[in-house]
Amino acid sequence: MAGEAAAKVQVVGVIGAGQMGSGIAQLAAVAGIDVWLQDTDRAALDRAGDAISDSIRRLASKGQIPQSGISEALNRLRFTLELNDLRSADVVIEAIVESEDAKRKLFSELDKITKASCILASNTSSISITRLASQTQRPSQVCLLHAFYEPPAIMKLVEIIRGTQTSDEVFATAFYALYTGIATREDIDMGMKLGTNQPMGPLQLADFIGLDICLSAMKTLHGGLGGDRYSPCPLLIHYVDAGWLGKKREGVSIPTLTRG
Repeated sequence: MAGEAAAKVQVVGVIGAGQMGSGIAQLAAVAGIDVWLQDTDRAALDRAGDAISDSIRRLASKGQIPQSGISEALNRLRFTLELNDLRSADVVIEAIVESEDAKRKLFSELDKITKASCILASNTSSISITRLASQTQRPSQVCLLHAFYEPPAIMKLVEIIRGTQTSDEVFATAFYALYTGIATREDIDMGMKLGTNQPMGPLQLADFIGLDICLSAMKTLHGGLGGDRYSPCPLLIHYVDAGWLGKKREGVSIPTLTRG
């Protein structure tokens, strides 16, 4: 279903015209998707329209999009006070106030308004997506798209979190992530570079520092602070025991081995 859903996303609805919502709307419009941006505050919609227009023009002035892309993106944007206008959306992303009651009510309303195939997503940073999904008759089509990070029009990382019943189409994230097979070394570093604008990821940095030095630092932290969060990862210990210390040892980088 994931490939089919992605191929059919032609209209995105965004609820909440604050900085996050307007940034998400801008991203979708620049990417060639028709967007409905909804808010109950007309002034907020007006501010969002001005901010998006200014931001898109800055992108063009920096050569990040062609000049023709300005009008193309702006023409894909529509602003509304009515939730019902989102009934044609293939995906709806809410970015309203961080209130569980407000979000639960909204998801219940969206479940009635949107078409059966629509994917409902929340941008919450603290509320259980499973609880929000329980307000709908489509919990398998509900997921969390966290933050797009600030500012969303610039940051490239999107954190996707599944609820208990979210279908397999949506998912992904240091040494423990590599150890447990959640992501590859390259994925972890790329995620941190895109999400935090760091020049290199944590594993690449460890490669240059030396894994033995990283292990020594972790042991010091664990001894002084205690707690499992500072306990050195077994994979890090394994690599040091094997003599795989990174680029400082004959230019050998962290290997792709994940267990053993």
